[in-house]
Amino acid sequence: MIKEILKFFLLLACLLLLSCKESNQSYLSLDHLIDKSKPVKIEYAKGFTLQKFDDGYILEIKDPQDSISFNYKYVLIKSNYSRYQELKSDEFTVIELPITRAICMTSLQLSAFIKLEKLENICGITSTRHLFNGEVKDRIENGDIRRIGIEGNFDNEIVMEINPQIIFISPFKRGGYETLAETGIPLMPHLGYKEKSPLGQAEWIRLIGVLTDSSPKADSLFSIMSAQYNALKNRVDKIEKRPKILSGEMRGGNWYVVGGDSFLANLFKDAGADYFLKEDSNSGGLEMDFESVYNLAHDADFWRLLVSHPGEYNYQTLSKIDSRYTDFKAYQNRSIIFCNLRDKPFYENSPMEPQIVLADIIKAIHPDILPEHTPVYYSILNK
Repeated sequence: MIKEILKFFLLLACLLLLSCKESNQSYLSLDHLIDKSKPVKIEYAKGFTLQKFDDGYILEIKDPQDSISFNYKYVLIKSNYSRYQELKSDEFTVIELPITRAICMTSLQLSAFIKLEKLENICGITSTRHLFNGEVKDRIENGDIRRIGIEGNFDNEIVMEINPQIIFISPFKRGGYETLAETGIPLMPHLGYKEKSPLGQAEWIRLIGVLTDSSPKADSLFSIMSAQYNALKNRVDKIEKRPKILSGEMRGGNWYVVGGDSFLANLFKDAGADYFLKEDSNSGGLEMDFESVYNLAHDADFWRLLVSHPGEYNYQTLSKIDSRYTDFKAYQNRSIIFCNLRDKPFYENSPMEPQIVLADIIKAIHPDILPEHTPVYYSILNK
């Protein structure tokens, strides 16, 4: 009888152990994580989604301008990582949080780390052109941040030496990421530059917040900037007189412009202006010849210029580049909205300050609405 009782309890223990194991395996399956996760509300960004579960997040990244593009998928584990090490999938990449060592390829990627005061989490960057941030420069000088080369010509030896947990990439730009993929270090696309609205681009700070264990701060910062941006937008939303605005300049025989459903076009719209290609449905860049741009925008009230020019830049400088510029109404009326990348930390700061960029544009085209605002990035070129 005693033997029978012992056999019964032994069998019961085995069944319980097997049940626990199967339960654990079920819990660690991707399907189970997806079923048990809850979506994180993303308000403006179209390029990423987050779903939260007990030990982390499921992240999907896609092209904001192409709803049928390839999706990049990640399982982000913030606790109990050892339980998830065997979780493998051809579809998902598993990454342990927080990210304390990252490589940034662009100023846009870097801008969120600057805003969150998380520069100690950066161990590598590409170009330092147009870089103003003193702390980044000091960290480069001290060797805490290393240069890894430029897109298309990365130094894999340096990349392996600094041993990052993740490398942020811009897969639709110049490329060269195949060699980086060979290192085995997870690559994560940062597609903020393809967002079609300033707040959509700025909301990527929330993803960086998740990755660096600073979500409360990231959410708070974004809440403030979006509230301020929308308050400014509402002040000009019903304005009757909407000036026409041109953007860009001739380069290599063509005028590079963006479409009517682009980041810039939507920024101008939010500022109470009509982009000269507002009827165009493209969200990306276009090349036009001078005559086409002139026919459509010679009468534009304002002209936005973003240049990198050493020394003083004025209307005479512009006319020497191409004398035909003097035929534009905005040139003749001294109504060029101007930012010189040599003088302003535009690329590294403005992506996370969309409300300030919007205020600058409103100040330029509707000065009576924001008389108290002091321009930070853009201002009217007076000389």
